[in-house]
Amino acid sequence: MFTKTNLISTIVAAIWSLMGGYLLWGILTVDFMNDHLGSATGMDKEMPDFAFLALGCLVQAFAFSTVFKKWGASSYGISDGLGYGIWIGIFVGFGNGIINYATSNFLDMTGTIANGGVYVIFYAIMGALVGLIYDKVK
Repeated sequence: MFTKTNLISTIVAAIWSLMGGYLLWGILTVDFMNDHLGSATGMDKEMPDFAFLALGCLVQAFAFSTVFKKWGASSYGISDGLGYGIWIGIFVGFGNGIINYATSNFLDMTGTIANGGVYVIFYAIMGALVGLIYDKVK
């Protein structure tokens, strides 16, 4: 579980999780998502708690990398990681997103579908990075 490859891939994925999340949701789609908010208000903090944000990104990256290690037991590469990331993105972005749509007022359906697509992109890139690390670092 705590192999050199897994630890390096965790660090790379955690950096992507923090910076890529900021890029995708904090810069590129923030206006679109704000236009598609549901009736819930006051959900976002004015300023995130960066210590907990970084910790969450690290936990997410470690789980992602560890499951990939077990999932791709015989084949590790960028395309394997990309495929893994796409499935995780569908699971989280669309599966959990539609469940949240059904149970909360955070986003309207357009925002939910768009957010699901952003999750697929986010996790596909994370998967490609993890796959690359597992392929190159032995």
